[in-house]
Amino acid sequence: MRILHFADAHIDMANYGRHDPESGLPLRVLDFLKSLDTIIDTAIDEKVDLVIFAGDAYKDRTPAPTFQREWGRRIVRLSQANIPTLLLVGNHDLSPSIGRANAIQEFETLQVPFIHLISRPQLMTAAQLGLPAQVIGLPWVSRSGLMAALDTPVDEIYTEIETRLTELVQQLIARADPALPLILTAHASVQGATFGAERMVMLGADLVLPGSLVKDPRLDYVALGHIHKAQNLNEGQHPPVIYPGSIERVDFGEARDDKYFVIADVQKGHTQVEWRRLESVRPFVEAWARLDTPENVSQQLKEALPTPHKLREAVVKLTVEYPRDFEKLIDEAELRSYTADCFEFHLVKRPQQEARLRLAHDQSVASLSTLELLELYWKTNHTGDDEIETLQKMAARLLNGTDSEPV
Repeated sequence: MRILHFADAHIDMANYGRHDPESGLPLRVLDFLKSLDTIIDTAIDEKVDLVIFAGDAYKDRTPAPTFQREWGRRIVRLSQANIPTLLLVGNHDLSPSIGRANAIQEFETLQVPFIHLISRPQLMTAAQLGLPAQVIGLPWVSRSGLMAALDTPVDEIYTEIETRLTELVQQLIARADPALPLILTAHASVQGATFGAERMVMLGADLVLPGSLVKDPRLDYVALGHIHKAQNLNEGQHPPVIYPGSIERVDFGEARDDKYFVIADVQKGHTQVEWRRLESVRPFVEAWARLDTPENVSQQLKEALPTPHKLREAVVKLTVEYPRDFEKLIDEAELRSYTADCFEFHLVKRPQQEARLRLAHDQSVASLSTLELLELYWKTNHTGDDEIETLQKMAARLLNGTDSEPV
């Protein structure tokens, strides 16, 4: 069994750049589609036996029809090549409302040949796939749907979901034919994974599967999606537990990450993995500068950036910290001239001001909890009341279990 595994396409991410005059599409969308074309071409040219897409075709659940057309054109090519393809529903594909169609529902509705949509946990047999293999599919689990079905307190809902999913996967593994290779594909976070910039999920609102579940030796390959950083969570062991990562850099949090898809030769009890690097990924360059002297400010900032040649066609961000008195010395026009060959240039100014933490006369630092100190810090930096409330809740969740403050 030779399979191709990719995930987190997010083809409609158009958060930088301009539009292409010929197609009318945002140039950043064309970047994502270029990577997707490379993946589809490889699957067809190398005649793989199975393609697994582990979720998140788009950036949200309501993609524009134009983006649906571009995604559909490429998936249909796999159908026309008679390549069985599994499309797993990810969190960005799924509506939070019960009964709403997901963003890639049309492939199930239209019953496109060779294309299988996995929108609920299931075991796909060799007969269903038309291949000597079996696949357990675990799409993104909707918290709202399960909360409606489970009579469980909100603070215990994730523990309950994880327990039930673990039991379900174990049951599906037990039902599988032990003589055939068994693949698990899931769109989820797994314990021990390293997150990238996609950590936009709300703290405490991300379902995490136990590592022992996906490292079960009865599995022969685990095809994961959701985390944008490429990694094997079971390096050197069987089965490979693979996040291929996103197919393009989504933002500056992924600036240093190479992008991949995976070709795997899957056999019962033995699997070989080949990482395929996507070569046409647009570069992201992030630089920082701190101005301590008012002399030659423009030169200081240009020296913080790579040469114009290295900036060509890159998305570039320069963050500058400086005393507030230096504001007028920053020549933004000169910087934009220096970065003229960039795809897009962002200048982030961070003027610094002296701020002193003042406590009441009857207070000491030692008497304050971590959360109380954090709240003082936000106020000292003139953070808005609404933002302070949000930040405090996030901090409380992070500290839960190590801090005595109530959430």
